[in-house]
Amino acid sequence: MPTNVLGTELRCCCRNPVTGFYRDGYCRTGPEDVGQHTVCVEVTQEFLDFSVLDGNDLVTPRPEWGFPGLKPGDKWCVCVTRWKAALDHNRAAPVDLEATHCSALEFVTREELQAYALK
Repeated sequence: MPTNVLGTELRCCCRNPVTGFYRDGYCRTGPEDVGQHTVCVEVTQEFLDFSVLDGNDLVTPRPEWGFPGLKPGDKWCVCVTRWKAALDHNRAAPVDLEATHCSALEFVTREELQAYALK
């Protein structure tokens, strides 16, 4: 079983809406996941707005990709580089550390993630 950024077993991020690159609820990654969808966040309006402006529309439903469109409060596995970009612009969404894949630590520090940990 994959581990999270805390070094324990990776927990499910969300199944309603069902998230993850593999659409199994987990922020797992593999060779075909070029975006590294490894950070489990609870999206905020600020993060969604930033993503749209940065070229990644997370609001509009895309049924052909199994994507329902997100609203504030939804949990979703996002690309670690997208989360880092939002962090660099003070728009990072809160992170579920137990559901964030350990490989995210290749791009961001544990301290950066912990500063935005869901309470």
